[in-house]
Amino acid sequence: MDTQLTDLIRAASAVRKQAYVPYSGFAVGAAVQCKSGAVFVGSNIENISYGLTICAERIAVASAVAAGQREFVAIAVVADTSEPIVPCGACRQFLAEFAPELIIVSATMRGGQKIESLSHLLPDPKRGILENVHIH
Repeated sequence: MDTQLTDLIRAASAVRKQAYVPYSGFAVGAAVQCKSGAVFVGSNIENISYGLTICAERIAVASAVAAGQREFVAIAVVADTSEPIVPCGACRQFLAEFAPELIIVSATMRGGQKIESLSHLLPDPKRGILENVHIH
């Protein structure tokens, strides 16, 4: 694995410690690399109303967008699981808004790793959404 992806995993692993997970205890860290080379991180934030919980991936991307970044090349997602996890459906759709071809590096705290492309996990992100939009 190249140095940039290894650095992304390290950044995601470090920010994972900042997760606010009082209900599930399931801490996730994410680090997104922008085309500019900048890296933004995020950790999940739970809420007693689970629907209001925000995933680490969306926090990392939102931080980047707030800083004026809109072009992403890779994201690392780290959790303390036996197998690497991939972004949930909502995160996949959110990521596809900016980078349908994004590289996703998933890693565990024990060193397990998996590389996927967002286009493989979400092959047609706009299908069905815009079909029902009618502009008059």
